Amino acid sequence: MAPVNGRLCVKLGSRFGWLWAAYAVSAAGTWLAFDAFALIALLVLHAGPAQVALLASAGPAVGALLAVPLGPWMEFRRKRPVMILADLVRCAALLAVPAAHFLGVLGFGRLLLVSMVVAAADLTFTAASGAHLKSLVPRAGLLTATSRFESTTWTATVLGPPLGGAAVGLFGPVVTVAANALSFLLSALGIRAIKGPETAPERPPRDPSRPRAADLLDGWRHLLGSRELRPLFLNTVAVNGLIMAQAPLLAVLMLGPLGFAPWQYGLAFAVPCLGGLLGSRLARPLAGRYGRRRVLLTSGVLRACWPLGLAFVRPGVPGLVLVMAVELGLITCASVFTPVLAAERLERTPDDRVARTLSAWSVSTRTGTAVLTALWGVLASLTGPRTAIAAAGVLLLATAPMLRSLATGRRSPASVPPSPAGPPPSR
Repeated sequence: MAPVNGRLCVKLGSRFGWLWAAYAVSAAGTWLAFDAFALIALLVLHAGPAQVALLASAGPAVGALLAVPLGPWMEFRRKRPVMILADLVRCAALLAVPAAHFLGVLGFGRLLLVSMVVAAADLTFTAASGAHLKSLVPRAGLLTATSRFESTTWTATVLGPPLGGAAVGLFGPVVTVAANALSFLLSALGIRAIKGPETAPERPPRDPSRPRAADLLDGWRHLLGSRELRPLFLNTVAVNGLIMAQAPLLAVLMLGPLGFAPWQYGLAFAVPCLGGLLGSRLARPLAGRYGRRRVLLTSGVLRACWPLGLAFVRPGVPGLVLVMAVELGLITCASVFTPVLAAERLERTPDDRVARTLSAWSVSTRTGTAVLTALWGVLASLTGPRTAIAAAGVLLLATAPMLRSLATGRRSPASVPPSPAGPPPSR
């Protein structure tokens, strides 16, 4: 703890600083190359809408399935080497795209394969970095750390796509993929610079009556068996999936029948991202004043109330203002909810199950998003995009009761013991 402006604040240290810097540079590269694969498919490979949709949904979905066994694999290994390996895999996979383009052998299948590999490596890195963050930062500093990550994400979201769009216009989308690959190399160097020893977690004694395949389900078993995490997990999978299912339909509606120009569509989503910076800065003081449970309940319910307004978008400036207002409210509430949720999830997960839990969470949310996006695409083809957007908005309102236990349940201690299968505590 150190005094800052008359208050005691947690010092996170230089080791966290290197992890934060590694995350920042990779996030910047990712958002710089936002939608680069779709643009390559359209502009370079001349793919049709069905192939672009397949690239957007199948790549992340299959990547999530490939990542399922990686959670148990990394649980009892040192996390920094796993993170460095994930960064190098992402770098190499992405560099294969400009290399194949230069050699004239880039095809849709190769692009789809790269998207799957990158998605699996993304999930692996996310789980390993979350587990390492818990060991790197004192418990009192977890919310501060997750808020900084959230703020960094939204900063990259605000700046990355406009700069990436300019780079695409000048150099083409393949160059932004190469820049993204470089960002992962820099991220690996940043993680390598974290000083201090990292002890490999102790592997628990294996019950011979328990099949090894059951390890794959340990993350889900913890999430669904936890009274505190289960409603948050199920709510997040549903809310994230329904929000993302609206995104391509809104693009079709705005750029098609409503006649918005591409720059107007981009502006409608770029400006509200400033709400992400606001929300991530408010998360920690709000949680300190009102308590995490109340902040999770309030921001979690509010973030589900905004998207229904997108069903009422109209042409012209009023419609543009409506979309910006809805997205601003949604992003602000979500950016308060997300870092508080991340800190709560780490604190309520035993140390010997963090990687598997985070992996299960990420796999579930990405798979749920892919499935709901595909289903809503079918619904929109039958009923029209506006009706499908409205249906998603109504279902989002119905997710609020999933968080009712936060209002009625009795709060249990934030610290949790190791799982029953874990090693005995050291004395």
